Amino acid sequence: MKIGFIGLGNMGGPMAANLIKAGHEVVGFDTADVCVDGLAMAASAAEAATNSEVVITMLPNGAILRSVADQIIPAMGNGSTLIDCSTVDVESARAVDDQTTAAGLLFVDAPVSGGVGGASAGTLTFMAGGSDAAFAVAEPLFDIMGQKAVHCGAAGAGQAAKICNNMILGVTMIATCEAFALADKLGLDRSKMFDVVSTSSGYSWTMNAYCPAPGVGPKSPADNDYQPGFASELMLKDLGLSQQAAASADADTPMGQLALELYQRFVEDEDGLGKDFSAMLPRFQHRGRK
Repeated sequence: MKIGFIGLGNMGGPMAANLIKAGHEVVGFDTADVCVDGLAMAASAAEAATNSEVVITMLPNGAILRSVADQIIPAMGNGSTLIDCSTVDVESARAVDDQTTAAGLLFVDAPVSGGVGGASAGTLTFMAGGSDAAFAVAEPLFDIMGQKAVHCGAAGAGQAAKICNNMILGVTMIATCEAFALADKLGLDRSKMFDVVSTSSGYSWTMNAYCPAPGVGPKSPADNDYQPGFASELMLKDLGLSQQAAASADADTPMGQLALELYQRFVEDEDGLGKDFSAMLPRFQHRGRK
């Protein structure tokens, strides 16, 4: 299959590489100077989309997605499929779906979970929104780039699932970090706390698989000076999307709003920029100390 791939950064590059390894012909475009083994580079997004059966995008935000869609949809052949793997606002995903439908194209919004490691290993999880016909085209490609794909519903449902998932993740990480910081001040050994909580009702992914305490539990970014697997500024972006969606849907999400405010302070006013989102632990640990 001929595939156009637009957005070849830390996530898109490895995803394109896995498609090439599987035997697909991939033509790429990125505004930065990037190199992926076996990837032919186009001079523009429209050129990458021309004559491609499928175009995949991995872009920073909804505004850029809409701009790229304006460029590539006229170049895509009738009946071809656009798969957007960016994490963007639900409204942008649905707007691009309307645009592709009007042009006789199929569209899937399919944000991912799994980070750079999952993109490289081909173990991402895809949360997909779109028609049954569009998902049928995309699913074999998801099987190459990831380990699981869930068809969540109509266009925009993939973004909705990602936003809700990451709101839970952000809130849970804050609670996990707060609990470790409290345990420290109460004189409770971190390893003992992990042994109790990881097998009790406080069990969570942020505790058991991504523990924010260095030297406790499975290896995580905390063991690498909080170098990001998932950067705090990306969590801030996703929490912002969750609250934008909540306002649009008139949903009451006070914990999501508080998590947004804490990560905003951490990234913009403290030292969280460029650190993993689990670096909230030293932030709470040192709070109030003179």
